[in-house]
Parts: sequence; structure tokens; C-alpha cells
Amino acid sequence: MTTERQREPVISVEDLTVAYGDFTVLRDVSFEVRPGEVFVILGGSGCGKSTLLKHMIGLHQPVQGRVLIDGMDIITADRDDRLTILKKIGVMYQQGALFGSMNLLENIQLVLSEFTKLPPEAMKQIARMKLKVVGLEGTEYKMPSELSGGMRKRAAIARAMAIDPMILFLDEPSAGLDPITSAQLDALVLKLSRILKITFVIVTHELPSIYAVADRVIMLDKESKGIIATGTPADLRDHNEHPVVRQFFARQAEKARSTEAEERSSI
Repeated sequence: MTTERQREPVISVEDLTVAYGDFTVLRDVSFEVRPGEVFVILGGSGCGKSTLLKHMIGLHQPVQGRVLIDGMDIITADRDDRLTILKKIGVMYQQGALFGSMNLLENIQLVLSEFTKLPPEAMKQIARMKLKVVGLEGTEYKMPSELSGGMRKRAAIARAMAIDPMILFLDEPSAGLDPITSAQLDALVLKLSRILKITFVIVTHELPSIYAVADRVIMLDKESKGIIATGTPADLRDHNEHPVVRQFFARQAEKARSTEAEERSSI
């Protein structure tokens, strides 16, 4: 039987306003992320997707509003509470942000040494296990420079999972990847979501990935400086009348028509 506690959102963003000097990026943004869902933040370039994510993980202070992670305010948390919150989240940045001077095992062990008091051998075993989970078994001693783009993204996810967080934040995980590698990364997200029950917050503008993994999405708009649509990808594609939303989700159909026209003209 589902308890009242289990039904509470794992993330609550309340009336968040973000600005740099006199320039407002986001205004009065509010939404909730439910336990176990794959939640996608989408929108065009410059709409504030990555900026929102950085505020959600406490890297920046908003002008107003708050972000609750499992009921705790990451913005106003003191040192001890902030450490408690940080143990509940993992982050994969857009370029992976692996330390180039460390092999993969050392990259993951660094997180474990920061947040745990485990002995070195235990940390090594956990790091090996995390790499195996993301399909990188046998790469423990490789340097980030020796990996393909897709492998670096997987390694970054393994590092983000080092201390078994309840939430994983992924910033543009498919950026720079070919369609096959991107699809493989989508499959990994679904596996981690279904098997480990991890909650995902993913920033992306890649339509194939959105359709593949998202339970629910919000769409940000640069002009509106906030959320202009919320729902499943199919809801936004088929039923939303906002012109920006319709244009965004029509890109795939337009690309298909353009490709078809090019093929006919070449015959």
C-alpha cells in the first residue's frame, strides 16, 4: 500500500526566479518531480534549461524561490543539511567532466572518498561495480582520453551513481553523440530507472531521446522566461496549441518531409 510519504514529490521547485544582474532568465517557475519518474526539461537554445538544473543542484542562488530535495531546501540548507542533500543526488554534466589525470576507477573513488569513510579496497570494489552497471566492465584503468564520447558519458553516469543517489541529474546526455550511441544511452537510462528505481531529471532538446525515455516533460521558453507546457511528450506533440511547442515537436516531421523531398529530387 502506498504511503502518504511515498506520494510526496522528491523534488519541488517553488516560484524560482533566476537573473544575472538586470537580465532575468527565468521567472516564477514552479513544478514537481515524482519519485521514480524520468523528468525532462526541454526547450530551445538560451531558454534556461541548464541554468535551471544548476539552481536545482544548488550551484547557484536564485533571486527568489526555493528548491526542495526530498523535503529539504538546498538553497538555504546549512553545511550539515547540504551534505545530506548532496548524498541524495548525482550529476552528469554535459561534457562528462571526468578528471583527465585520473583513470575511471580513480574518478569514481574520488567521490566515494569525499562522501564516505570506506576503506580503499571497498571503494575500489564499488567503483568496479558501478562501471559494470553502465556496461564499462574492463575499462577501470583507462583514462578519459582513451574513451569514445559515448563511453565517457557512461563513465560520468557511473561516477554520478557512486554513492547510490536517489536522483540523477543529466545535462544534455546525448549532446555530440551519433544516433546509435545516443539510443544506447537512452536504453541505459531506462534500465537504471526501472531496475534501480532512480529518479532522473534530464536536460535535453533531442526529440528521439525525449520520446524514448521521458515520463513527463516541461518546456521552457526564452521569451516567456518560464514554463509554457507540461505533460507527456505525446500530449505536447498531439494536443498542445502553443505555437512554440508545436514548432518544437514538428521538427521531426519537417525533417522527414525534407529528406523525402530530397530523395525524390535525386531520382
